[in-house]
Amino acid sequence: MTKRVAVTMFGLVGAVLAAMAGLEWRASVQAQTPLPARFEAMAASGQLIALSSDVSQAYQQVTIVDPTARVMSVYHVDRASGEIALKSVRNIHWDLQMEEFNGVSPAPREIRSLLPGR
Repeated sequence: MTKRVAVTMFGLVGAVLAAMAGLEWRASVQAQTPLPARFEAMAASGQLIALSSDVSQAYQQVTIVDPTARVMSVYHVDRASGEIALKSVRNIHWDLQMEEFNGVSPAPREIRSLLPGR
């Protein structure tokens, strides 16, 4: 793929992402903080959610979440060439059905057993 094609693809993807509900690019995303209200509203309406974060000086990471299909995809964008590389796609439906995974004690089951009336 030529550099011109890669830059054009990068531009097209950027335009599509920017057009999706006027999303603002965020310099960093922290999983431990709740999603802003606009993302919750987008998820409720089934719109795609796009998040951007810096992976390194060389790459930007773009994560797209489709709340209706329960699928997420992760892309790395090379800052120098504009090349977009699909890193992962995953249907998260079954992930969201799990009560716990790779957690530490106390597990949800243990907490539930400590509550009165259980």
